[in-house]
Amino acid sequence: MKIAKEFKWEMGHRLPFHPGKCKNLHGHTYKMIVELEGDLDSNGMLIDYYDVHKIIFPIIDELDHAFMVYEKDHELIEGLKKLNSNFVVVPYQATAENICFYFLEKIKKAGLPKAVHGLKVRIFETETTYAEAEMKV
Repeated sequence: MKIAKEFKWEMGHRLPFHPGKCKNLHGHTYKMIVELEGDLDSNGMLIDYYDVHKIIFPIIDELDHAFMVYEKDHELIEGLKKLNSNFVVVPYQATAENICFYFLEKIKKAGLPKAVHGLKVRIFETETTYAEAEMKV
């Protein structure tokens, strides 16, 4: 069985290596669809959607209205500190692809019921673009 839940948040980033406009500070209304795969319990449920929300919302809440910044982008980190802005430092560029891996690891670490054995995230950076990654749990 597969179930899915959608989440949205606002977040800024930049891609200093990018040859186009994405090298500039900018933000997106991100949308993520989390898909869980596994076995149903005796009631015919994989996991309650309320429990999915309880697992994932704290991860979203940390990123909402924050800036995701690459750990080697020292100038930006210092600027964000001076501005007293919310930011999350990550060990990679904040691409949609890497944000997928960020969520896979965070969700896995947060803990899922034993019945769940597959996890997929789809990160929409715009209405028409997304990256997707999955893992066994």
